[in-house]
Amino acid sequence: MTDPGYPPPRPGDDRSVGEMVFDVSERVSTLVREEVELAKTEVTEKVNKLLRGSAVGAAAGVFAFLGLILLMHSIAWLLDDLFFGDSIWIGFLVEAVLFFATAAVAGWIAYKSVKAGSPPTPELAIEEGKRIRQTLEASTTPVASEPAPTPAAKGPEPRP
Repeated sequence: MTDPGYPPPRPGDDRSVGEMVFDVSERVSTLVREEVELAKTEVTEKVNKLLRGSAVGAAAGVFAFLGLILLMHSIAWLLDDLFFGDSIWIGFLVEAVLFFATAAVAGWIAYKSVKAGSPPTPELAIEEGKRIRQTLEASTTPVASEPAPTPAAKGPEPRP
């Protein structure tokens, strides 16, 4: 199987091994450069899509927040009409108390989550790195490079 970007080898090609190695290394470096360029292009494309999606999501969040403000305002007026007569401030006070209670619960949950996740150290990766380092250090010592002694055979020794 030949690469369409390169001419097929000639049947009577008498190139030296050095020339073939140079040709292979040149093709490998070209391949690596093209792969890196492809990766850059893919990442750029994905980042652009993420940014576009984030901007649209932020706009949606702003409109949802404005809608929530209007909804809460109308609920305060409804509470006033149903329960409090002409004291509109009581409806807004009830909503404010509910918002502060919700914020307190959310803050407590956030505090517990942050406390459980700190400090953010990758413990499994650190442990794996220590094991790899120990393995590499053990394989570079002179004792480790010598062949391991064979275990002695159990049972009676053979007679001479």
